[in-house]
Amino acid sequence: MQKLKLDDLNRVSVSEFKQQDKLPIMLVLDDVRSMHNIGSIFRTADGFAIEGIYLCGITAQPPHREIEKTALGATQSIDWHYFQNIEAAITQLKLDGYQIIAIEQAESSMMLHKFAPQLNEKYALIFGNEVNGVSDKAMCMIDTCIEIPQFGTKHSFNIVVSAGIVLWDFFAKLTA
Repeated sequence: MQKLKLDDLNRVSVSEFKQQDKLPIMLVLDDVRSMHNIGSIFRTADGFAIEGIYLCGITAQPPHREIEKTALGATQSIDWHYFQNIEAAITQLKLDGYQIIAIEQAESSMMLHKFAPQLNEKYALIFGNEVNGVSDKAMCMIDTCIEIPQFGTKHSFNIVVSAGIVLWDFFAKLTA
């Protein structure tokens, strides 16, 4: 088996990406502090061709050298918008018809593998701060909460790993 070369990957241009169909998902970053995490989430969002990202609170915004280290240009392909506070972002998403879902360990959360996204719905997935998780303000405004099952001693995935797991799960279920 031989690895594919870059020319073999048939990558679309940024303008072609902007025109193609998207997975009906917005990611919401609630006070994410690491610029490397932010950049990696942009890159992951590009890989799954989602609609966009809302950056909230202390979450840094492009352009920034530290974000670009891991985004590798995905800040150009993924639409994004900054909100000073999470409440404004969620309010806008609700007005736009998104189901608001926190990705968090919480009472009455639903395990990811049991959640069945619907083809006719739009989803806003909230990922929280690396230490404190999704804010209490956001948790008061969500429609539901999804938890990623974990079986080790840490009970904590890096936010980028969490975003990748959840986006893959939604992608697999929505495109099956």
